[in-house]
Amino acid sequence: MKLLLLGCGGQLGWELQRALAPLGEIVAFDRDTGADFSRPETLPALLDAHRPDVIVNSAAHTAVDRAESEPELARRINAEAPGLLAREAAARGAWLVHYSTDYVFDGSGSHARAEDAPTGPLSVYGRTKLEGEELVRASGCRHLILRTSWVYAARGANFAKTMLKLAAEREKLRVVADQIGAPTGADLLADVTAHALRQAIADPALAGTYHCVAGGETSWHGYARLVVEHARAAGHTLRIDPEAIEPVPTSDYPTPARRPLNSRLDTSALRERFGLHLPPWQDGVRRMLDEILTPAGDR
Repeated sequence: MKLLLLGCGGQLGWELQRALAPLGEIVAFDRDTGADFSRPETLPALLDAHRPDVIVNSAAHTAVDRAESEPELARRINAEAPGLLAREAAARGAWLVHYSTDYVFDGSGSHARAEDAPTGPLSVYGRTKLEGEELVRASGCRHLILRTSWVYAARGANFAKTMLKLAAEREKLRVVADQIGAPTGADLLADVTAHALRQAIADPALAGTYHCVAGGETSWHGYARLVVEHARAAGHTLRIDPEAIEPVPTSDYPTPARRPLNSRLDTSALRERFGLHLPPWQDGVRRMLDEILTPAGDR
């Protein structure tokens, strides 16, 4: 089996190169090496050159606030390009794996949303990601769409690294406490992708849209507290105590794009149909912190 991985330079793409390796031959591209999603019309040539059995698309315009000022670019990357890939996959008999987001919902209420819950994106990012999903489903191709939230990895910038930096510099922090979701490791998302793809290829009835996030829930404030608590327990000197992290509402930090307050996603369908256990969000965050905080020579 041949897999074409697009967006290989991102946090998720990096992990997918590892997780998908046992499934077959992987050819991987990002924007700098020939997979430019801002020019969707160039993508069919890539498919012609490699003729994949599976297309895995981890590329996206994820700069949520910047998307508000460049909606056409966000739409090309998040909607037009995935739609084109889906139509090409349908014509070629290939599978398509695509990733989406909790931002397709309006963030109201306090319940975890199932895959068929009404959508209502609040931002350009959310609207373009929803359109991308709809185009994939409308194409008729065999597909897996995995909606996720609050993705992080040890590689690259992330919320935990920002909190560690600020906690070493300041004696007080103010962190949003009314946005609720599940921090989800790129490594977990990649491993679930490989597991689900293997089963779906064997049983195409498993194709469809699923929610994939780590177990449990927290706020950004709770996430920040765990980061500081874990770093201090590991012997790292920080100026701030976890108790000094002040919970504040989203309204205290206005941004160009509106964030959903409720990012809870119901993962029952994914767990039941693919026989999966999704570990608590704390497990992945602690593992990521250990990697960040341990000197490379000591690993």
